[in-house]
Amino acid sequence: MSKIPYLEGKGKNTTLYVDGKPFVALSGEIHNSSSSSLEYMDNVVWPALRPLNMNCVIMPVYWECVEPEEGVFDFTLVDGLIDQARRENMRIVFLWFGLWKNGMSTYVPGWVKNDSKKYFRVRKGGSQAASARLLPESGSSAVIDCISPLCVAAYEADARAYRELMRHIREYDSEQNTVIVMQVENEIGVLGSSRDYSDYANSVFNSEIPPEVAAEYGVKGNWAEAFGIDADEYFMAYHYAKAIEHIVKEGKEEYPLPMYVNAWLEQFPEITGNYPSGGPIAKMMRLWRLVAPSVDFYAPDIYVDNYRDVCDEYATDGNPLFIPEVRSTEDATPFLFYAIGQHNALCFAPFGIEDLFASSSGANAEVLQMLNIDPASMADRKSPAGPMLAKAYQMISNMSEVIRDAHKNNKIHAFLEQNEPGKIIELEKYYIKVTYTGAGGSFFMRQPQKQPGTPVAGGFIIELSPDEFVVVGVSSRIEVLPKLNDGCAVGLERKEEGQYIDNKWVRGRILNGDEGYIHILGSFPSALKLKMFRYE
Repeated sequence: MSKIPYLEGKGKNTTLYVDGKPFVALSGEIHNSSSSSLEYMDNVVWPALRPLNMNCVIMPVYWECVEPEEGVFDFTLVDGLIDQARRENMRIVFLWFGLWKNGMSTYVPGWVKNDSKKYFRVRKGGSQAASARLLPESGSSAVIDCISPLCVAAYEADARAYRELMRHIREYDSEQNTVIVMQVENEIGVLGSSRDYSDYANSVFNSEIPPEVAAEYGVKGNWAEAFGIDADEYFMAYHYAKAIEHIVKEGKEEYPLPMYVNAWLEQFPEITGNYPSGGPIAKMMRLWRLVAPSVDFYAPDIYVDNYRDVCDEYATDGNPLFIPEVRSTEDATPFLFYAIGQHNALCFAPFGIEDLFASSSGANAEVLQMLNIDPASMADRKSPAGPMLAKAYQMISNMSEVIRDAHKNNKIHAFLEQNEPGKIIELEKYYIKVTYTGAGGSFFMRQPQKQPGTPVAGGFIIELSPDEFVVVGVSSRIEVLPKLNDGCAVGLERKEEGQYIDNKWVRGRILNGDEGYIHILGSFPSALKLKMFRYE
């Protein structure tokens, strides 16, 4: 067996190794049902992915397909997906759609769905206003179609299936390493209630909290006494994490690929149960780490407007940044540049990736609206999102070693527009003033204005030497200024447009004429190399 994919390092210094080499997953996640049909993948999905310069695809594998009858396993679909990815020279991150997907239990096998006594579901209760979210529930039933994390029989059955899946992947793929990472469940938690209010859950909730939780937080008593107004969410997080720890350990015993859990983030109104209660949102990660130490990292699905804040929040306390889902709009490209430049992200993946070069979207408009995605952005062939992302992926791939070395030496600086006009970046000998302009800037405009339909500004700067640096990004204006009290003026020695190929700079035009007065990155991804000098 060749060396399997693994993680090394901590936090932003974490590196994913595949075939013994550093690997950044320039990826995309396909729609939930796309990988349930090999024919659909061949006819629709793979042709749509080829123009995007991806090296990895994130796709679901479903418990209902893997174990259609209890104890009877069928890996035909799994093998077919792996074979197709090999043909396309693509790596895979598999999403295990097991017990929980988006706060519900819709992908469990029929034999689980139809035995609600053994595999009991969450019951609503409490005074939450979570019913404001439209959920696919039947009538006003007090039961939610989400199997309770307190149901030991359910997560043990899930773990047995997941273990068989990992055993099969090891036997089928460990020599080729097509599958590089596993996501366990999807956006875990319960929607429509802050916690499980079944009689059994109530008895556990009203009992003394586990000793390891008491020791970690310095609290005591039952869950309400220990955590007050947040007790319901802490209670659910503990039991989801306990279930996931069991599932992950079972899987890793067969094949210890890196494994992570993703999070549906808090969204307005931020009421527990309006977003999945118990998932690894930022404030719950401490508890998740305590209870589920076998999970390698936690990943945000980012459909909120404060993208930069979410990245910064998840790239803390040794957690590497891994983004399995983000909106598939033109803003995905500046988001990518920030994730890579600021946090050395392991993965970046817009959702519904097959739509970016498709004539129509395979997504349900109502679902997209729920996720705060403009349906038009995923259905319009004229949208710049696809070509922009393809170019950005090409750029990042061709300068991956340069980026990695810059992170090691703290010589990379990222910027991303988020409700402010710009940013000042301090380099060794200069200040860089970044103004968020959009594509409308010109020499004749003292304050360029963002044009409608252009992406937010974002990118990064790499210091090649004290006087030379490369700027990569979109929708930005760059000014080089002297340090305060420096006593020197700043001049432009040389300005080049160009790109990296195999980690070597290949210049295009030399821009020392009229183009040298201002430095603008337009609405399409580009790179500039600037060499400055100082004079008195």
